[in-house]
Amino acid sequence: MAQKTVGFIGLGIMGFPMARHILEAGYPLIGYDIRPEPVEALAALGAQKGTSPKDVAARSDVVITMLPDSPDVEAVALGPEGILEGARPGTIYVDMSTISPTVAVRVAEAGRAKGVRVLDAPVSGGDIGAQRGTLSIMVGGDEATFQEMLPIFQTMGSRITLCGGNGAGQIVKTCNQILVGAAILGVAEALVLGAKAGVDPAKIVDVLLGGVARCGILENRGSRIVQRDFQPGFKARLHYKDMRIALAAGQDYGVPMVVSPLVHEMLKRMVLAGYGEWDHSGMVRVLEEWAGVEVRAFGT
Repeated sequence: MAQKTVGFIGLGIMGFPMARHILEAGYPLIGYDIRPEPVEALAALGAQKGTSPKDVAARSDVVITMLPDSPDVEAVALGPEGILEGARPGTIYVDMSTISPTVAVRVAEAGRAKGVRVLDAPVSGGDIGAQRGTLSIMVGGDEATFQEMLPIFQTMGSRITLCGGNGAGQIVKTCNQILVGAAILGVAEALVLGAKAGVDPAKIVDVLLGGVARCGILENRGSRIVQRDFQPGFKARLHYKDMRIALAAGQDYGVPMVVSPLVHEMLKRMVLAGYGEWDHSGMVRVLEEWAGVEVRAFGT
C-alpha cells in the first residue's frame, strides 16, 4: 500500500526537524513556510515545495501544521487560500501547534462540515525532542483517525497519547505548560538564591540532580543557565502566549489559577525587557536583575 503524502506547514525550530523525520521515514512530503529558506532546505532533503496552505492540502492525504499561535492556525486552516479550501473529503488535518482549546474545537467543527477529519496534537519536548524524534504528543480527536495517524506520529515522538475528543490535546498541553513554567521559575529562584549566597550554581545543579528536586527542566536547562546559554529551545514569547492560554482556560472552566499568573508575569517581563527571543529558561535573568547577581558557574 502506498504511503500517505504528508503536507507540513510551519518549518520553524520545531517544525523543520519534525518534518524531516517524516520524510526520512519514507513518506512523500510537501513542505511550506512563509519563509523560503526552510522550504528550500527541506526540498534539498527530498521534499516537494508547496506554494500555499491550499496548494499543500490539495496535494496531500495528511496535512500537519506547526504554527506560533491561535490566529495563525485559524488563518492557515480557515482563511482564504487555507487548508480547508484545498482539502478533499477524507483528508486528515492535524494541528500540532499549541493553541486555545476552544479554537481547536472550532477548527475541528469547520473541518467536519467539509468532510475533513481533524486532530489537535500539540507536543512537548522542545527543540531537543523534535531533533531526536522523542516528542511527547498529546492528541484530541476520534480513535479511528488517531490510529490511522499513529505511524506518522511515531516518526516524531516516543510517547503518543489520545487524551480525549477534539480540544483535549490542547487542554493537556496547557497543563504541561503550567508545570514547565512553574519548574523554570523554581529552578531560577533557587539558583539566584544560591549565587547571591556565594555558592557555585554549577554545584547546586549537580547536587539537586541527585535528589528529589530532580526534574526535566533542571536536567535540560540547569547547566545551560549556569553556562549562560539562552539560545532558544523554546522561545519565551511563545511560552508567554501559552500562559495567556492557560489563564483563559482557568477563566473558562472556573479554576483558580495561583501559580500561572506569576509565571505569566515573569514571561511578560522577559518580553518587555527584550528577551522574548531567548529560551524560556532566561526567566532567571529577570530575577538576576532584581537580586543584583548573575547565575554563572564559578570560574567562567
